[in-house]
Amino acid sequence: MNVTKTLLATTALTFAAGAASALDLTLVSWGGAYQTSQLKAYAEPYMAEHPDVNIIWDESSAEAVAKLRAMNEAGNITWDLVDVTVSDSIRLCDEGLAREIDFDTELAPAPDGTPASEDFGATLNNDCFVPQIVYSTTFGYRTDLVGDTPPTSVCDIFDLEKFPGKRSLQKRPIDNVEWALFCDGVAKEEIYNVLSTDEGQAQAFAKLDTIKDQVVWWTAGAETPQLLADGEVVMGSTFNGRLFSAIAEQNQPIGMLWDMQSYDLDGWIVPAGLSEEKEAAVMDFLKFATDTQRLADQAKYISYGPARASSAPLVGQHADLGIDMAPHMPTDPANATNPHIYDYSWWADNRDDLDAKFQAWLAQ
Repeated sequence: MNVTKTLLATTALTFAAGAASALDLTLVSWGGAYQTSQLKAYAEPYMAEHPDVNIIWDESSAEAVAKLRAMNEAGNITWDLVDVTVSDSIRLCDEGLAREIDFDTELAPAPDGTPASEDFGATLNNDCFVPQIVYSTTFGYRTDLVGDTPPTSVCDIFDLEKFPGKRSLQKRPIDNVEWALFCDGVAKEEIYNVLSTDEGQAQAFAKLDTIKDQVVWWTAGAETPQLLADGEVVMGSTFNGRLFSAIAEQNQPIGMLWDMQSYDLDGWIVPAGLSEEKEAAVMDFLKFATDTQRLADQAKYISYGPARASSAPLVGQHADLGIDMAPHMPTDPANATNPHIYDYSWWADNRDDLDAKFQAWLAQ
């Protein structure tokens, strides 16, 4: 009987302590090294400063749109802050599933007082999206398989005579059709005007036809680094962070080709419909997690450029490897001499049509 009373008392005390302390916040991200960088750079420091907050992670960002739609229909929002791509944030914002942000009053200014909206600049794509990182889809190549003259232009992907061997490309039209038109002589600023015509789309597919039988198509970012490591392809596209890992952490004989790297952004949206208590806690965390220092700190763990201009000078060394991270960022001036900024709005309007045409082309 005494043992039972002791157990009941202990349970009651534990429950009371838990009820009185932690406010649980559920953050949704992508898992892997990227989520670890978020945990180390701002979740753990924030919880250290706010012991009353407990951050729980969910790795469902790839399903963010569908799941938030379902939660909204059910009237039960169980996520508090969600990491999404720009294209998903546009849909969520347009559908009223994400809360609009007043960037200059709800986010931290730069250390010199520059308002957040100016510090984030062009990375602020819509009223609901708070950027964290700039990453890119770019090319890696086997340094021992490209001869004495490594590739320097994205158009080398299409040069089978100079660089024979298999290539890997992502199994989607985005990036591939833009690179194809650029390497078929279309000026960067005209790419989307040309792609808006049936003739321009046919031109892009015709250029891709020139290497089609030498392409290995990938759907997961880890595939190209593995194909390169195994020597199954001589060059291929993937996310720059994946290539950094293969080169710097795994010492693979891989080089980076930054020409026409395709910039993309990842960041936070706040689900619409949170309780006042949850929304206040989320906005406090969001202000902390997207300030200048925190975004610079994230670059200690992954080679993605911070979305704030004021963070770039603070990017230091890799937390474990001790190497300078700035030269490995897609936003580093040496790597950003000829970037490709793809048009999110154009793709939002044309994605379904181009996807269908791309799949039909693959089947030919």
